[in-house]
This record gives sequence, C-alpha cells and structure tokens, in this order.
Amino acid sequence: MSGPVLVTGASGFIGAHTAAALLERGHDVRATVSGEHRIPDVRTALGGLVDGGADVEVVVANLEDPDAWTVPTAGCSDIVHLASPLPVEQPKDANELIGPARDGALRVLAAAREAGVRRVVMTSSAAAIAGSKSDTPERVYTEEDWTDLDVPGVSPYNQSKTIAERAARDDVEANGGPQFVTVNPGLVLGPVARPEVNASIEVVYRLLAGKVPMIPNVGFDVVDVRDVADLHVLALEHDDADGGRFPATSEFMWFTDIAAVMRDELGDRARKVPSRKAPDLLVRALALVDGGIRTILPELGQHRTLSSQTSIDRLGWTPRPAREAVVDCAESLLAHDLV
Repeated sequence: MSGPVLVTGASGFIGAHTAAALLERGHDVRATVSGEHRIPDVRTALGGLVDGGADVEVVVANLEDPDAWTVPTAGCSDIVHLASPLPVEQPKDANELIGPARDGALRVLAAAREAGVRRVVMTSSAAAIAGSKSDTPERVYTEEDWTDLDVPGVSPYNQSKTIAERAARDDVEANGGPQFVTVNPGLVLGPVARPEVNASIEVVYRLLAGKVPMIPNVGFDVVDVRDVADLHVLALEHDDADGGRFPATSEFMWFTDIAAVMRDELGDRARKVPSRKAPDLLVRALALVDGGIRTILPELGQHRTLSSQTSIDRLGWTPRPAREAVVDCAESLLAHDLV
C-alpha cells in the first residue's frame, strides 16, 4: 500500500525532527496536531529543518477525541505515533497522563487497523523500561525489562508510558495487526526546531539560564533528538523490526556532567550555569515550592542505564555522543533567544 506516513504530535520536539527525517528519506508526510493553533508551529519547525517541509499536509486530531482519527489515517501507509502528554511538572493525579497516553494509543491503533495501515511505530520511553527505583547500583537495563509499577514512587509520567505501551501491545496481540514497533528514548536533548522550551530540554534550559542555584544529584541516559528521529525511520523501514522494542540512548550523564559540558564548550555564555552539587535534603526542600524540581525527586541518586545495543545491532542505528546533544541543545536555546 502506498500513501503518506502519518506523524502524530508533529508540533512536538521529537515529532518535528521525525517528520523532517521522513521527508529527507523521500516519504510523503501527513502531520497531526492537537488543535488549529499548533498548525503554524509545525510549519515553522519543518520550514527550518528541511526544504519544502512547510508544505506538509497538517490535520487536527486530538488524542482524547474518539472520533478524530478516521480521517487522518485514511490512505496512510504507515503511522509514527508520537503524540503523548509530557508535562514539565508531574500532576498529582497520574490519571491525567495515563488516560490520554493509553487511550490515545488505542484510538490510533484502531484507526490504523480500519485503514489497513501496514505498521505503527510508537514513541514509548526509557521510562517504560527503567522507570522504577532500583536497589542495584548502576544496573543496566535492556528492552526485555519493564518498569515495575508495584515499586513505590513511580512517577505519573513513568506510569503513563508503561501502561500505554503495554496496552498497545496487548491490543495488537488481541486484535491482530497492524505491525507494531516501539522506540524507547532516554532524556532527549539536541537542537530545538522553533523557539519553545519543552519538558524534555528543561534541564539544559534551567542550568543555562541559572534557574537553579545548585545541581541536583540526578542523571539520565541522554540521546540526541536527531538520532531519535533517525531510529523512528529505521524502525519504520526495516523489514525485521516488527514487534521490536528499540531503546534510544547514547550515554548516562549526571546533571553535573551536563553542566560541566556547557561550561567547557560555551565559555562565558554559560556563566550562569552552577557548579556546586545540591544536597538531596535541599532538593527535597526546594521541591515543596518548585513543581519542576518535584518532578525529579524519584530520580535522586538513581543510576539506571539502558542499553541500546539491540537498536545498533538489529537496525544499524548509530547515536552521536551525548556531549554533542548537550552542546547543540544549549546553542539552539541561545540562538532562539530563549536564554
């Protein structure tokens, strides 16, 4: 079946880069956004990433509207499903994230099945693999692992990504087709495509802008948004990808490492980046008044590494150094006058 690739959530950080990567590989793209007000965002982002990108067809389809997906999926050959809530601050009620993430994925799959779509590549997360606290120092996870929702302290976001991916896989198994693949990225950094600070790059923004006086003892597996986009395309095109879970990580970095890279590479432009590490007790106190800091509390002191070897071996994926993702993210924030 020939037809465009539907990219949901194309106004987002990963979505815009993925749509651009598909266009550069010669695919026709149809993009969805959650509301009319987001259409210019897609055109701005794609216009800056790829020649002719602003001419992509853009349609409105909200994850929470059960009737919204029939028209966007009609005639599409494949779907890359990226639309899912990613808050800067974690909600008190996890269902605020779980419902849209899970139900949105199931609606897209149902529409894909009805439209005869060949394959759906869904953006999941490292949060669905290694999103619960571990008592094992520096544990290495693989795509065979799942976040244990019975462990206390799993964040609403980590719950939502785990539940949504499991629900999607169960749905495909129960109902048959379409082919289904997930990409599970870590902390996605790299250049922003338009002047907006999204939740994924909040750490670079906060450090670069001097929004925090000291650096919390937190770290994540970092990956560049351009490499995440490339992995989505590989997962779509590779014959052997069906059913796979493909982690997208480059290397683990503590926030102190991220700060050090910016100070090393940006010179005086990184003068507001702190250098002192914050005691955990202070971070917990600051979290009482700062929702953004409260979001990272479950990650204090946790060194959980996710291996992307399967993505490298099976799909031929090659991630760039995490240091490059940090520097290019910071440079783009400065170029867009966001800091």
